[in-house]
Amino acid sequence: MTRRAASAGPSPPGTLAGKVIAWQRHHGRHDLPWQGTRDPYRVWLSEVMLQQTQVATVRNYYARFLHRFPTVQALAAAPLDDVLALWSGLGYYSRARHLHRCAQAVVAEHGGAFPAGSAALATLPGIGRSTAAAIAAFCFGERAAILDGNVKRVLTRCLGFDGDLALAAEEKRLWAAAEALLPPRDVDVYTQGLMDLGATLCAARQPACARCPLAAHCVAHAQGTPERYPVKTRKLKRGRRTNALLLLRQGERLWLVQRPGQGVWAGLWSLPEFDDASALQQATAAWPGQGEWLPAFVHALTHFDWTLQPLAWRLPTRARRPEGLPEGRWFSRDEALAMGLPAPVRRLIED
Repeated sequence: MTRRAASAGPSPPGTLAGKVIAWQRHHGRHDLPWQGTRDPYRVWLSEVMLQQTQVATVRNYYARFLHRFPTVQALAAAPLDDVLALWSGLGYYSRARHLHRCAQAVVAEHGGAFPAGSAALATLPGIGRSTAAAIAAFCFGERAAILDGNVKRVLTRCLGFDGDLALAAEEKRLWAAAEALLPPRDVDVYTQGLMDLGATLCAARQPACARCPLAAHCVAHAQGTPERYPVKTRKLKRGRRTNALLLLRQGERLWLVQRPGQGVWAGLWSLPEFDDASALQQATAAWPGQGEWLPAFVHALTHFDWTLQPLAWRLPTRARRPEGLPEGRWFSRDEALAMGLPAPVRRLIED
């Protein structure tokens, strides 16, 4: 297997790529737990976790995942419930389901070894073009461009790229520009450098242009308008939704239900959900025991704000399971907290 792409020589130091590489070596991040490895499993795991999640949050999850699932074979063999439980609180749970499916595909279709090229990697579940390119660059030295959110911001500002990235044609044009900028060698250092610039200096608001190695190249900096890039006009219209949750206890046990395989919190264990407070109040009207309404709270998801109104209900110790209770099972508190739970449900149980 070729570990590094053939090259004509190093990147000239005055070029954009040369400046990024030099900056990364002297000022970039070098202490991240997933750096210093060419193991595709570890790089892939970190790339998936870092999608839409801050590095500080990912550090602990990454360590726990590797302790529980040290290899792709271990992850593939694990029950999905175990994977979701370890992912609990990290959000965007479709990533965990794709992670599990991808591990199973690597084991079943590739003998437990990740394919060495970005094109083949992109055919695996949950691995898009940018993630595939990152794995290929870091692990196999392939000259492949990435285009995650941070890198889009760096490149559109530096190039003064004002195409509307809501349009597929403009996104394709930016991909072509990113590929044209690739250095002849040290693609892994260059790729990490772009990521680090976007994460540490080229912030969405108030970028630190005075410390940026690309300031002399940057069209947006010259214009004095870095915050207008990248351009993306189509914005999601956020919706609103309201439901009631039932926190049902009997002695030291509480009742959890597993959510459907599609939709919000798919496959996670959660509290029974009702259309609204009135529906939950009606369902519990004839139940033994007593209930108390807890403060409502708003949980922000990608596409909508979700107002949740919890009702804490305590059944007498010897009471039978009440009628109208959604299918589920009893858990001890420790058992419940060991399951894959949505973050707000976990907080309710912990409190």
